[in-house]
Amino acid sequence: MANFYLIRHAVHDALGERLTGRSPGVSLDREGRAQAQELAERLKGEHVTRVQASPRERASETAEFVARACGLTPIETTSALDEVDFGTWSGMELAALSRDPAWRDWNEHRASARTPGGETMLDVQERVVRHMARMACEMRDEIAVLVTHAEVIRAALLHWLELSLDDWPRIEIAPASISKVALDEQGARVIAINEVVA
Repeated sequence: MANFYLIRHAVHDALGERLTGRSPGVSLDREGRAQAQELAERLKGEHVTRVQASPRERASETAEFVARACGLTPIETTSALDEVDFGTWSGMELAALSRDPAWRDWNEHRASARTPGGETMLDVQERVVRHMARMACEMRDEIAVLVTHAEVIRAALLHWLELSLDDWPRIEIAPASISKVALDEQGARVIAINEVVA
């Protein structure tokens, strides 16, 4: 059985203010580094065998804390765990986005809407689920930590729970939280969602 700990990166200064997306240079702030340290302490005794991260700085920084605590440096970076490509929305203030009818459509119809010049949530779901399934074929009773982003985690959980992408508001994914999924020949088991440790 392959065990996945899906971890959202810890907090940064722009959280709740801007849709950072794939904008470069978004790093953990002081609170985020403290969260990442607490997360690392929580996972230190879990017998983690792999640590992977999104290419975004905030995810790779969070993963580095975990990897050091588990003796697994360097981390593996993979584009399968990357943040949603929000296209022209990347970096915009959330207050400005809230006035955009396309943003409202995106939040009401995630199963069909597309970001302007970017990805659909189905694109995101397919890449993360395919990645996890491929990893599961290589793993036997191992634990892989995947440090990524809230929407990527939601997309994976909605798939394994056999829910629509439009059901995204039903799943809370807090910064530095852990959600757990186990995969084997019989399918998937969602073991925990949004376990907050910091």
